[in-house]
Amino acid sequence: MTVDLSDRVAVVTGGTRGVGAGIAGAFAQAGARVVVCARRPPPRPAPHGADFRAVDLRDPAAAAEVLGAVAEAYGRIDVLVNNAGGTPYRLLGEAGAERHARVVELNLLAPLNATLAVHGVMSRQPEGGAVVMIGSVSGGRPSPGTAAYGAAKAGLESLARSMAVEWAPLIRVNTLVLGMVRTESAHLHYGDEDGVAAVGRTVPLGRLAEPAEVGDACVFLASDRARYISGASLHLHGGGEAPAFLAAARDGRGAGWAG
Repeated sequence: MTVDLSDRVAVVTGGTRGVGAGIAGAFAQAGARVVVCARRPPPRPAPHGADFRAVDLRDPAAAAEVLGAVAEAYGRIDVLVNNAGGTPYRLLGEAGAERHARVVELNLLAPLNATLAVHGVMSRQPEGGAVVMIGSVSGGRPSPGTAAYGAAKAGLESLARSMAVEWAPLIRVNTLVLGMVRTESAHLHYGDEDGVAAVGRTVPLGRLAEPAEVGDACVFLASDRARYISGASLHLHGGGEAPAFLAAARDGRGAGWAG
């Protein structure tokens, strides 16, 4: 499926590495002019020739100022991908409320700030615009060790559905719900290559997603191919997680889950 976004301007938050760089690359490949935002500049030029803007999106005034400057520089903003986020592993009882609140701030309030900042731009464009929230399977299941992150991602899906209703028909808002993705920091979570492969075998499709595959899904949701899709949650998780009881049953018969 060929998607031509050569007349579009796409903003990707957290677009300097990992999943964000894969998203930025997919939009660039589709012909869009790409702007990436992050708190710190990349160690080398922004990927795929993207324009880099430094901003802490947790600050509503900073988000409005920077995204307003992008709209002024390019004359429009057609796509916003709210990718910036993340969390350390931290059990709820091992930190104070303020630390967990910062996780919610980064993963829920920052996307809200960014989206409100582009709403005024998109709502004045005859073609409107498209917003893609990067969600997580953690928002739909228990997430021990990342509970605040899971709660924020659940809230992000709810926020997207409400925006889709309030801002229709000019602005479409959808959520891309991610499972595990293989990035340059995957080894920090899953160990060496053998560990990454072992974790991948727990996914029905037998591997982790690649950042470029996340980008392809974002491009689709932002394109006219998805012009009647709004308020939806598209799961990109390779089939999800096999129920634990299946692994227990197989282990009991002497065979483990193999994907």
